[in-house]
Amino acid sequence: MKRPKLAGVFLFVGCLLAYLMFVKRHYSATKPRLPPYYQPGSDQLTDDRPASAGRSFQYGIMFDAGSTGTRIHVFKFQIENNEAPKLAHETFRAIKPGLSAYADEPEKCTSGITELLEVAKSSIPSSMWTITPVVLKATAGLRLLPGEKAKHLLDTVRTLFLESPFLSRDDSVSIMDGTDEGISAWITVNFLTGDLHSTDSSTVGMLDLGGGSTQITFSPQDEKTIQMSPIDYIRSFQMFNNTHTVYTHSYLGLGLMSARLAVLGGVDASPLGGSTELVSPCLAPESSGSWEHADVIYTVKGQKAGEPVYEACLTKVEKVLYRKVVKVSEAADVDFYAFSYYYDRAVDLGVIEEKKGGTIQVADYISAAKRVCSGRPLSSLQSPFLCLDLVYISVLLQELGFPPDKQFKLARTINQVETSWALGATFHYIESLKRH
Repeated sequence: MKRPKLAGVFLFVGCLLAYLMFVKRHYSATKPRLPPYYQPGSDQLTDDRPASAGRSFQYGIMFDAGSTGTRIHVFKFQIENNEAPKLAHETFRAIKPGLSAYADEPEKCTSGITELLEVAKSSIPSSMWTITPVVLKATAGLRLLPGEKAKHLLDTVRTLFLESPFLSRDDSVSIMDGTDEGISAWITVNFLTGDLHSTDSSTVGMLDLGGGSTQITFSPQDEKTIQMSPIDYIRSFQMFNNTHTVYTHSYLGLGLMSARLAVLGGVDASPLGGSTELVSPCLAPESSGSWEHADVIYTVKGQKAGEPVYEACLTKVEKVLYRKVVKVSEAADVDFYAFSYYYDRAVDLGVIEEKKGGTIQVADYISAAKRVCSGRPLSSLQSPFLCLDLVYISVLLQELGFPPDKQFKLARTINQVETSWALGATFHYIESLKRH
């Protein structure tokens, strides 16, 4: 009897060991493991990852060649399956002066551009250089240069890009028109708010008031807006597998500095032998001072005391804007972010904190204009042009179709990312590469 019992024990132990070995082998096979193409501490996944792998990274380089300086944005995007990209990191660097300062000696711009390309090289893994697009878009500074001088500057940059290890094409270097600037800023804002790739929420509009031009961009929901608007105000484009249709326009010459000159009675060109003295009802009566615009120093004076300053300035601004702006009724129903001088003047008024942003109504600009123009200064450091600026902003917004009770969001950053057009322009360019 003992031998069968002993054999039974051995049989039981053998079955138990076989079962434990099976469980161990099965657990090892199904246990989550780091894929072989993942490198801890690395900024990238190696090229042997399968197409169905989860996370990867993509980079884009955007040069913003403005009138006062050239800025580089190196964006790192996280890509997960077929989802819209997420911004993982941004490297930013700026140099002065702007490209236009080298108009007569274009070869002298090379050291600055080369310095910024080195920033890109140090920010991107070398294995990604050849598939990372490098783009330069020039704005106001080069738009104002004679065509041949602008071309020589752009050709110089184009040569540097072609010699760099990054992906460069014929369209990598160009002058950006105001409409594209508005669309790119709109893409940036809606990407950062999460509205661009969400099917559950509507997008927000974008208002930008620069020195030389002002832009309005939003996605119309009313078919009448599309049908009744000038044909070149409606643009469609693809982004993240969706088609977006926007109402967009850039009003060249209606930026705040250009508008100041027009309201003061000047012309947007150097007065060849003409007078540089400007007299305006928008300045404090019998005041006098100087103002530099487009390398011209003007003497600016207020008129003799008489008609109330606010009313006189309002009449002057309305004449400058008469029939220059298209009113769009639907804009009143769209949520808008407002940037640049809209933001700066709200800071001057104390309506928002400079670093935090906030909200403001058209009525706030109107009431502040009346208060400032009546001679009640907000501070000892107040600009002598604040009355003019506030009247202009309040009239411009109403001409665009916004009622006094319309509220705007004011922000310099969204989710700690600058609300620059550069991010949107980078997305737009990467999308164009996919189509070609």
